[in-house]
Amino acid sequence: MELSIGEMALIAIAIVVLFGPDKLPQIARDLGAGVRKMRGAVEDIKTEIMKETDNPVSEIKREIEKVKDAAKDFNPVNDIKKDILTEPGTIASDETPKPKPADDETYEGPVSR
Repeated sequence: MELSIGEMALIAIAIVVLFGPDKLPQIARDLGAGVRKMRGAVEDIKTEIMKETDNPVSEIKREIEKVKDAAKDFNPVNDIKKDILTEPGTIASDETPKPKPADDETYEGPVSR
């Protein structure tokens, strides 16, 4: 909302007529004090909001770090080997192992069409 110089002058004249020139300094002081209180209240609200929103973020960051630390120790290859092999050299399932493509003479490789 922008006011032109003419509109501001009209408002100033209306205030002087309504309240009189002797009450003008007191009105300006009260208005200034009200603006300062409002700014202080807005800053307090901003501070509270930042405190409240910072706590969940820091908790989430800590949880992410815990997961990262747990993931460093986790090796899925070892778990898969344990599931497949019951003892070294034996296979847990009834299936026979497939030969490697290099060892299989009948292996033709991928076929493109």
